[in-house]
Amino acid sequence: MQAYKLKGTIDAAGNLVIAQPVKMPPGEVEVIVLQVVETVASSTVIDSESQPEVPKRKSQVKSLRELLENAPPVPPDFDPDEGRWEALKEKHNL
Repeated sequence: MQAYKLKGTIDAAGNLVIAQPVKMPPGEVEVIVLQVVETVASSTVIDSESQPEVPKRKSQVKSLRELLENAPPVPPDFDPDEGRWEALKEKHNL
């Protein structure tokens, strides 16, 4: 399978519109859509009503399922990059 990265928009009718020419042979394709979501990093006001309900995490492994069900929710101000950096500093004694 060959992958191509294209930019497009969704019009008012909900149709995917790709404005650039696609240089591919004719045939069926599989489309994966990634929506750009703008976030405001400097916002300090958290509106708890606008946040969606956290979906239940499912697993077929019983012990993993119990761990995920009992895990505390991730705080809204959690930064995964900062967490990775802290773990690397601890691991390498930086």
